[in-house]
Amino acid sequence: MKLRRFLLRYYPPGITLEYETSAGEVGSKTIDLLTLTPETNLDSLVDQIVMQEPLLSESRKPQIRGYLERLTSKMICDKKQTFYLFKMLRAHILPLTNCAFNKGGDKFITGSYDRTCKVWDTITGNELVSLEGHKNVVYAIAFNNPYGDKVITGSFDKTCKVWNAETGECYHTLRGHLTEIVCLCFNPQSTLIATGSMDNTAKVWDVETGQEHHTLLGHTAEIVSLNFNTYGDMIITGSFDHTAKLWDVRSGRCVSTLQSHRGEISSTQFSFASDLCITGSIDRTCKVWNVKSGQCIFTLRGHTDEVLDVAFNVSGTMLVSASADGTARVYNTSTGNCISSMIGHEGEISKVQFNPQGTKIISASSDKTCRVWSVDTGEVLQVLEGHTDEIFSCAFNYEGDTIITGSKDNTCRIWKS
Repeated sequence: MKLRRFLLRYYPPGITLEYETSAGEVGSKTIDLLTLTPETNLDSLVDQIVMQEPLLSESRKPQIRGYLERLTSKMICDKKQTFYLFKMLRAHILPLTNCAFNKGGDKFITGSYDRTCKVWDTITGNELVSLEGHKNVVYAIAFNNPYGDKVITGSFDKTCKVWNAETGECYHTLRGHLTEIVCLCFNPQSTLIATGSMDNTAKVWDVETGQEHHTLLGHTAEIVSLNFNTYGDMIITGSFDHTAKLWDVRSGRCVSTLQSHRGEISSTQFSFASDLCITGSIDRTCKVWNVKSGQCIFTLRGHTDEVLDVAFNVSGTMLVSASADGTARVYNTSTGNCISSMIGHEGEISKVQFNPQGTKIISASSDKTCRVWSVDTGEVLQVLEGHTDEIFSCAFNYEGDTIITGSKDNTCRIWKS
């Protein structure tokens, strides 16, 4: 095998080796560097990488070290970074339901009660295209990141539509659910779509043909959260029946039922390595699960009201939980210890997210503010004010230098640093 080139992945850090076999076929393998930090001893890491990887010779060591320096430089977040209001968009006539960035952050989408989804240019604030055709509320929306050339919309009209993000052409209307679709996502390979519905089922669909692959049967109440893992071979679903389930994508079979919560599940997520998953529940706890065994590793307590959102950092070493008690809590996923508590909101927090560097968290609250927090100390670094009603959505772009907030005041605000 002959090494052709290196490709760097910044968040989470990794180096992909592209190679050519003796038969002339091109392949690739990725060295995940999930534990890399700015404090890592790079010389010993280089030695370890070269020793373990047959494609790399001793002569490659200076090059590998250079790549590691680039990866660690991307992890350092300017402590003095502050965000300012860049644009305010009155996006829809009727209330917004959701907003989301593409990977580059140069475009974002908004869903609304006005039955449309709109694609926007982040820099100019201009509407690029309006995706029209649903007969009821457009509730769940997603780009097929990292590609960003397709959008899916899930509606209260029981259908999911697949769109061209550039032209607005509708490729497929996915029919089969009996009631509202409330959650959806693409697999990371952009070949499959998963939809979750109030009809207690999830479905897996083919992006190219629009055909249904599987119906995931087993939950006894609404499915309100679902995600693919990094490899695209597993799905997690979270339900109001107090359980989450892990499904094999190829067969459509349930692999594990994650049960021990005492209330409805509100949110779920896989870690990047896909060895862990988390569930948040209205029973006031968050649980960390071993994906392989289906066993609960930690039950994270401390909130005094419902847990409304949970999220891993990009490397899966930490998680954050957001609660109706107005606080967020950061935990170490290997020890289960609480690292910091974010206290300051005057209303429930419905959404939280880490920045790509893992140094900051943003939270969206019913108190009309979005706050930027320090992960290490839990102190509030900035309060993003201006919305006149509840904020239900907030997101960082891929680089962590832009934030989008969506509010019940019918506006989206873009904040830049």
